[in-house]
Amino acid sequence: MKPPLSLLNPSMLSGSGSLMWFRKGLRVHDNPALEYASRGSTCVYPLFVIDPHYMELDPNAYSPGSTRAGINRIRFLLESLADLDSSLKKLGSRLLVLKGEPSEVLIRCLNEWDVRKLCFEYDTDPYYQALDDKAKNYASAAGIEVFSPVSHTIFDPADIIEKNGGRPPLSYQSFLKLAGEPSFSLSVELSWMPPVGDVGRCEILQVPTLKELGYVEKHQDEFTPFRGGESEALRRLRESLSDKEWVANFEKPKGDPSAYIKPATTVLSPYLKFGCLSSRYFYQCLKDVYKNVKRHTSPPVSLVGQLLWREFFYTVAFGTPNFDEMKGNKICKQIPWNDDDKLLAAWREARTGYPWIDAIMVQLRKWGWMHHLARHSVACFLTRGDLFVHWEKGRDIFERLLIDSDWAINNGNWLWLSCSSFFYQYNRIYSPISFGRKYDPNGNYIRHFLPILKDMPKEYIYEPWTAPLSVQTKAKCIIGRDYPKPVVLHDTASNECRKKMGQAYALNQRLNGRVSEEYLRKLRRKFDEDEDKQEPKPRRQRQKLIK
Repeated sequence: MKPPLSLLNPSMLSGSGSLMWFRKGLRVHDNPALEYASRGSTCVYPLFVIDPHYMELDPNAYSPGSTRAGINRIRFLLESLADLDSSLKKLGSRLLVLKGEPSEVLIRCLNEWDVRKLCFEYDTDPYYQALDDKAKNYASAAGIEVFSPVSHTIFDPADIIEKNGGRPPLSYQSFLKLAGEPSFSLSVELSWMPPVGDVGRCEILQVPTLKELGYVEKHQDEFTPFRGGESEALRRLRESLSDKEWVANFEKPKGDPSAYIKPATTVLSPYLKFGCLSSRYFYQCLKDVYKNVKRHTSPPVSLVGQLLWREFFYTVAFGTPNFDEMKGNKICKQIPWNDDDKLLAAWREARTGYPWIDAIMVQLRKWGWMHHLARHSVACFLTRGDLFVHWEKGRDIFERLLIDSDWAINNGNWLWLSCSSFFYQYNRIYSPISFGRKYDPNGNYIRHFLPILKDMPKEYIYEPWTAPLSVQTKAKCIIGRDYPKPVVLHDTASNECRKKMGQAYALNQRLNGRVSEEYLRKLRRKFDEDEDKQEPKPRRQRQKLIK
């Protein structure tokens, strides 16, 4: 299926200029804000602002990038902008790039340019909500029309919340019942655009390179294989849809997290995150495939089901104050997590001593992406499974390194996987040994991302510390020297985590979720005392292993 086309021609034009403010929605297809900006305008200013909040180099960060975004995501964004600029040029326009605090830059442009319409895609992220309020207030006071349609999601989260009496639905099934079948018409794709107007004194930039932004890429043997942009998004979509049987039979839990040469998913998540691909267009394409096959899977496991999970998390995030925190978040269990920066660093830097976990974290650092079940494994390991480190710490690392990092979905998944919200079966823990072995008994995924273990026999590849010294020597990998010993013993650590989660759940139930800082401190002290009583020696040994 091709995006619909419309012939917008010069004879349709009247009136003054429009400013199209791109943030996400970096596409021409199904872009109602861009269509509206072009309709009836003598000129259109397609604007993107390089925001230092996300893009400014942080020389002190633990990996190349800014404070909030790793270099893979910044590169993906720049590729997406370059592709958008190319698409706009084909329509007789171009992308205008400026640098600075977005609302200040936008207001300066509204002052400088002949603009009667301000158009931008509605965004539910708190950061953009604040920016948008400033922009709307200024535009309204200046007599400028504001058009901000919902097109990053299939449904309007505010509508779903209103249907539910002002509260977000807290389960996927209740969300589906409230949402029903979506009713939308895809925006027409423009075949022509009004020209860019006079930019006055504004210093317009080209889409910058990483080097021009101050980034120096360090040499590494492997980079993310995923290139940004609408053109690549539509190509990947066509490729996925061409295998109708695969689309019809897709079941999320059955994917292979160790498949890296040809990932077991569409890998469209980064394109949805930046709006290079319209979720509405993707949804309609999937529905068209379903119409032409005898049977297909259904939500929550189908591909349509995955899009609806995205809608669910967007809705809950939009309607939940402090969604990205434990404190002040009414839907989040209050748990006294460990504050152990050494364990966190071992997890982040792929030094846990568990090859399955470490290989995933290397893939995250190099590619900025990994399979959702791989994400589940490492998130469970960091939080309720083994290390008992706060989910917010892991969330921050994912937020920075993932190319598809999405505020609502990232926070929602960490709440889920840490059993802080949505999912409460904390006794079900992903094994850092057997879970990966089930999919990849030979350990090819580990051998690729952890080449130090490439010659380790498959009997020991998931537990190299159990290999006899003679085997380690032959494999040229001595555990404790060439590859770390485990930072914790999984069986012991997971049992301790279960006990802690049980006590934390009991406290939340007893206090009806109103757990104060003092209660959390008391429970934290009890956890520490129990550890000291039971196994002081292994605890000291753990600290020694991760130094």
